[in-house]
Amino acid sequence: MENGLRKPSETTGKVITCKAAITWGPGEPFVIEEVKVDPPQKMEVRIKILFTSICHTDLSAWQGENESQRAYPRILGHEASGIVESVGEGVMDIKKGDHVVPIFNGECGDCPYCKCEKTNMCERAGVNPFMTVMVNDGKSRFSCKEGKPIFHFLNTSTFCEYTVVESACVVKIDPGASLKTMTLLSCGVSTGVGAAWNIANVKAGSTVAIFGLGAVGLAVAEGARARGATKIIGVDINPNKFIKGRAMGITDTINPRDFEKPVHECIREMTGGGVDYSFECAGISEVLREAFLSTHEGWGLTVILGIHTSPKMLPLHPMELFTGRVIIATVFGGFKGKTQLPNFAKECMQGVVNLEEFITHELPFEKINEAFQLLIDGKSVRCLLHL
Repeated sequence: MENGLRKPSETTGKVITCKAAITWGPGEPFVIEEVKVDPPQKMEVRIKILFTSICHTDLSAWQGENESQRAYPRILGHEASGIVESVGEGVMDIKKGDHVVPIFNGECGDCPYCKCEKTNMCERAGVNPFMTVMVNDGKSRFSCKEGKPIFHFLNTSTFCEYTVVESACVVKIDPGASLKTMTLLSCGVSTGVGAAWNIANVKAGSTVAIFGLGAVGLAVAEGARARGATKIIGVDINPNKFIKGRAMGITDTINPRDFEKPVHECIREMTGGGVDYSFECAGISEVLREAFLSTHEGWGLTVILGIHTSPKMLPLHPMELFTGRVIIATVFGGFKGKTQLPNFAKECMQGVVNLEEFITHELPFEKINEAFQLLIDGKSVRCLLHL
C-alpha cells in the first residue's frame, strides 16, 4: 500500500475487488457491495476514485424518472476525482499515478465534432444516458461476486472505489490542485461557469437572471460575477438557497410564490425591460418560458442547462423569436474537456472561482443514502463522499 492506495504494480492487469454503491431498481436504497472491476482494455483507463459527489442528474437516474434510460443493477455517479491505477493499450496522454477527473462528455480528439471549434460534442465519447457498457466490446467492466454484469452510467460510474472509463473521458489536472475541490469540475461547476463564459459570454456591467439555485445555477452566478455582471437575479422557490446565493454573486432574489404576477414581469420591471442573459437550470418547461420572457427584446439570450424530460416540447411560439431574443442549450458548459478543462482548473486554483463554497456537506462513502436525502430535502449544494 502507498498513501492508503494499492500499489499499481500489485493490481495492473488484474481484476480488482472493491466496494461500490449499487442501485438495484428505481428509488431503491443504494447497497454497498463488493464488486469486481476488470482491467482497462484498449483506450481505457482504470481510476482509483478518492472523492465523488452527488449531482441532481444522479438523483434523477436513481429515481428512474426517464423510463427509457433505466438499467439495473447499475453503478451511478459522474462527478469525481482520483488517481490513475492503470491504462489500457494505446493510451498515451494519461499514465499511472496521474491526478485526474473523469468527465461524462468526453473528447476523443479525432472525430469531426472534436475537430470543430463550434462544439464540444464528441462522436465516440460524448454524453449518452442510454450507454450502459463500454464502447470497445459492448460489455461492462463491473460484475457482482457471482459474475452478474453491472451497468455503467454516463461514461463514468464513480460510486465505486475503482472505475474504468474511456481515455477520452479522463482529464489530467495539476498534481498541486486539491483533488477534493477538483471533483466539482466533473459536472456542475464546469457546466454553470462554462455556460456564463463560453456560451453566453457574459459582459461586464450586464444583467443576469438565474432560474434554479442548485449547484449549476450557483456556478452560473460565480461565472457571471467573475465576468463583472452588475445585477445577478436568483430565482428559486426555496428561500433557504438565497443565503448561499448571495455569498456566490447573487445580488437580488425572487421567490415566485411571493408574487401574484409572472416572474418575467417582475424581472423586466427590475431591469428596465429585461435582463441581458437568463439561465434556466430547473428542467421545467414553465420555468424555461419565464426565463425566455425575462430577457430584453432585441438582444436577450436564454441558455438552457436544466434536463427536461420527454415528451415535452419547447413552450414557445415561433413568432416569439421574432422579437430578437435568442435561446440556446449547452452540455458541460461548452468546455472541450481534455483540451480546455486543465486551464479552467488552474483558474480555479488561482481563485477565479471559489470551489470550496459549493461543498456544503462531507460524508463517508458508506453514508451515500444520507447524502441523497440531503439533496432531496434541498439542504445540500454538493455533498462530497470520501472513498
